[in-house]
Amino acid sequence: MPTVSMTVNGKSVTGEVEGRTLLVQFLRENLHLTGTHVGCDTSQCGACVVHVDGASVKSCTIFALQADGASVTTIEGLAAPDGTLHPMQAAFREHHGLQCGFCTPGMVMSAVDLARRDPDLTERSVREGLEGNICRCTGYHNIVKAVLAGAEAMKVTAEAAE
Repeated sequence: MPTVSMTVNGKSVTGEVEGRTLLVQFLRENLHLTGTHVGCDTSQCGACVVHVDGASVKSCTIFALQADGASVTTIEGLAAPDGTLHPMQAAFREHHGLQCGFCTPGMVMSAVDLARRDPDLTERSVREGLEGNICRCTGYHNIVKAVLAGAEAMKVTAEAAE
């Protein structure tokens, strides 16, 4: 079997995989990072979104071998090492941007990438940017509020770091 090596949440990992192993399977089954969810098996729901080299990717749409050498961040790697939530995670909690929580990891990961690409988000741009993520429990109102608040908090955090 082929060997795949990548950096996941800041740690180097290596594993043997079948050529058909999806990145989501490698993360969940080989690395036991179960925060990345499998929701639909058709790449429609966005529950499996992770960052590959900084960009949002539905991890059910690429093979683990395609991520060989890449830097992958999952929902487990978003918070600080001391457990402090990422500003987007904190905003989802504060603004009740979740209900059952199944879609939340993918929503948060997509929202972080969206806010990095466009720090001046609007309600419309958030709704358009999250079109690839499905929530079956909410009406998206609080998710949009959370993303807008998280984006603002990310700006403040970035400005403070400068």
